[in-house]
Amino acid sequence: MSFLQIDGKSFLVFGVANRRSVAFHIARLLEGEGARMIYSVRSPARRESLRTLLPDREIHVCDVEDDVQIRELAAQVGRGGRKIAGLVHSVANARYENFSGRFHEVSRADFLQCVSVSCYSLIAVANAFRDQLDRDASVVTISISTTRMAVESYGYMAPAKAALDSSVAFLAKSFSRFSRVRFNAICAGLLKTSASAGIPGYAEHFLFAEQATPRKEALTTDEVANAAVFLLSSRASGINGQGIVVDAGMGLNYFDADIVKHTLAGVWPTGPQAGDADPAQ
Repeated sequence: MSFLQIDGKSFLVFGVANRRSVAFHIARLLEGEGARMIYSVRSPARRESLRTLLPDREIHVCDVEDDVQIRELAAQVGRGGRKIAGLVHSVANARYENFSGRFHEVSRADFLQCVSVSCYSLIAVANAFRDQLDRDASVVTISISTTRMAVESYGYMAPAKAALDSSVAFLAKSFSRFSRVRFNAICAGLLKTSASAGIPGYAEHFLFAEQATPRKEALTTDEVANAAVFLLSSRASGINGQGIVVDAGMGLNYFDADIVKHTLAGVWPTGPQAGDADPAQ
């Protein structure tokens, strides 16, 4: 028996888009440990694309903004009394094409749509599958390493992820009334994924994060997937309601000597000096 003890167990994964997706890396590792995979994607077109990448897999279509589709998915997956040992929620969306980059200008519709997809979908899916999850099942969602860093271009996604982080704790408590199902989040640092490519200015932020990481190498998607698979296994049975930061140490290294030296050399000589007037005024 392998250390993770997931051989032969069934796992449902939301959010595989392509080979670069966090969800794809998680699913690949689970399959490597002998797990039986079930996939859910948002559209028929995405299903056809995924069938090319993952032939002969069980792939369902479910728009997580539609409660009817979520209930139908639960009925399809649970047919024959099948139980789910783990669920991966790697779903988020923001309409950046409508976003000015100034948080106070985000529209109500865009903000609520982001929260609906990126946060509430976890609650809706958990509720729909509550009777099909094993008593000791594990639910893992993908969040971000910090929601307290106000990165302007990332905009209103961070508040949506903050709601997701809080929901993890509340779901863990709520489900504890009738099960031992665990809920945790992987709070990942910056990654190269197709989803991140749609965030304005992300490439520059990624390059900065690479330099801010103590090892001077970017966090990899496999490193995030490794942590997620551990949380999905029974070996992580003592971890519940948590946000596990996986950022290769970037969060402890904002005052890296090389970055400080570069900043002082490149900015202060030409920027406003102490006592100067604000150039914006």
